[in-house]
Amino acid sequence: MNKISVIIIAKNEAQNIGECLESVKWADEIIVVDSGSEDDTISIAKSFTDKVFFNEWKGFAQQKSFTMNLAANEWVLSVDADERVTDELKEEILNSDLNEYDGYRIKRENYFLEKVIRGCGWGNDYQLRLFRKSKTKLTNRLVHEGFEVEGKIGQLKNSMLHYSYRNFSDAFIKINHYSTLEAIEKQNRKRVNAFSIIITPVIAFTQHFFLRKGFIDGMHGLFVSIMHAITKLQVQLKIW
Repeated sequence: MNKISVIIIAKNEAQNIGECLESVKWADEIIVVDSGSEDDTISIAKSFTDKVFFNEWKGFAQQKSFTMNLAANEWVLSVDADERVTDELKEEILNSDLNEYDGYRIKRENYFLEKVIRGCGWGNDYQLRLFRKSKTKLTNRLVHEGFEVEGKIGQLKNSMLHYSYRNFSDAFIKINHYSTLEAIEKQNRKRVNAFSIIITPVIAFTQHFFLRKGFIDGMHGLFVSIMHAITKLQVQLKIW
């Protein structure tokens, strides 16, 4: 069986962290790095692992890099607090010969308001999450940060579950935060005017709902497409 370190970053994730940690309690090591939770995140995490640390927040990439460097094992699985590792994925990770590759992409089944979304580009979401620590670094981005592996990359057969938005309140909080990060990242290389403010959300909705077939998910696909358009509108307004 492969020895695996699971790494998780968290802040105010009391509603998620328990189920997340329950899904990875099979790992040889679980590391949780908190950046100042004001709810029960830390106490819940300590009920699953004694490796709960604090690190001041300096961005997603730096936080995940800090957490990865704490891992004792060569193979590291990065999981977000709103994600769950299925039993099938667990068995595949533990019992496969991982040495053929240096990193593995894992498909995410993305949920919106408790419904799995197949369209909107969400049905083909592969993330590089399992990797050799010695060959991996973080991309230096404020938003949509990711792991970069120096070497061969494979793909696992089984999926993890991603409960990104449980309600509209949660969704609006998240898109406000992520749109701010995206605006900061793009402010020096993206021009904004009245036309771009009007047309950008229209294009974003059209891409998600029609070109990426959000319509196959009915009202849920419509809502996801609208939220995507609102995010892009917020980016435009914040750059302006």
